[in-house]
Amino acid sequence: MTDLLASVGRGGIAIGSFLLECAQLVRGFLYWTTIATFKGYPIRFHEAARQSVRVGVKSIPIVFLVNFFVGATLAFTVAEILNLFGATEYTAAVMGVGFWRELGPLLTGIIMAGYVGASLAAEIGTMKVGEELMALEASALDPVRFLAVPRLLAVLVMVPAATLFGIIFGIYGGYIVCVGVLGQNATMFWDQMIEPMDKVDIRLGMIKSVIFASIVGVTGLVQGLRVRGGAEGVGAATTNAVVYSIIFIIVADLLVTTFHYFS
Repeated sequence: MTDLLASVGRGGIAIGSFLLECAQLVRGFLYWTTIATFKGYPIRFHEAARQSVRVGVKSIPIVFLVNFFVGATLAFTVAEILNLFGATEYTAAVMGVGFWRELGPLLTGIIMAGYVGASLAAEIGTMKVGEELMALEASALDPVRFLAVPRLLAVLVMVPAATLFGIIFGIYGGYIVCVGVLGQNATMFWDQMIEPMDKVDIRLGMIKSVIFASIVGVTGLVQGLRVRGGAEGVGAATTNAVVYSIIFIIVADLLVTTFHYFS
């Protein structure tokens, strides 16, 4: 029992320490993107644009593949279930609402956790091990401003954009199955998909995408900044970035969905 309590205590302290570092990074990000700009420290938009290409444009193929095939698979499953009640035509409605509110943001967030979060942790962690961060500090240059801010800006902009593409790809995968395989009418598919949707569904999906983007960016950067040791430390930080991001994304998804349901 004592060992169990000690393990729980150490885990709680580790999580608390990590969340504190996340809060410090967010505070630094807000400072360098607001107050510091009025003091003559401009945001490095050229670096943010370069990072956006890596975060957004290069992630589109994997976002397409995952969302498209999940959409196609979901269409088969939903159609099979609804066929028991003679309501196969409502497959499109489930696809539309499901991808806008839940699957699109969640799938894309998890993809970005593995693609972007791991990359951020490995890149920043390698800089930490190579003492590049120490060199910046010795030159009176803040690592948060020069490294974290452009990357986090890119993530906050490009992950919601990738989520929008993911939703479209997923719905299109369901469309291919419903119309091309199950023989449903194409016009009826789009009508049945749009009819039950409203602005709340779209807004909820975009809100989730921003929250998931924040989780992926902050978690990846913090894990990179707290690297200790050599290559082994970088590997551990990369793994932790992915695992922590996915856990936080799922928890945040549950909290947002629960709040929306009861509100």
